[in-house]
Amino acid sequence: MFGDLMGMMGKLKETQEKVKETKERLNHVTIEETASDEVIKVTITANRAIKSIEIADSLLDDKEQLEDYLVITLNKAIEKASAIQEAELSAVAKDGMPNIPGMDSLFK
Repeated sequence: MFGDLMGMMGKLKETQEKVKETKERLNHVTIEETASDEVIKVTITANRAIKSIEIADSLLDDKEQLEDYLVITLNKAIEKASAIQEAELSAVAKDGMPNIPGMDSLFK
């Protein structure tokens, strides 16, 4: 019984380390999102850190339109980054979970 418990604790510690490594790796995964008419381009990491924003000169005269484009494009980029991060971390967590009956249904 205690051997199983120690094995599970070791597996959990290993999983924590893999999660940490995955989060670090996701700092280097970039997502680019461009507005439909390509007047704004946003680049962020899978950890949702903004790396760059490129704005067409044509938007600089219309503050309200620029703000709208920024909100829409940033939200799309963040949504994609969140999906990538969630998939990566879920895979690590699922792989690292001890074999407990019924737990696998939580990760489907």
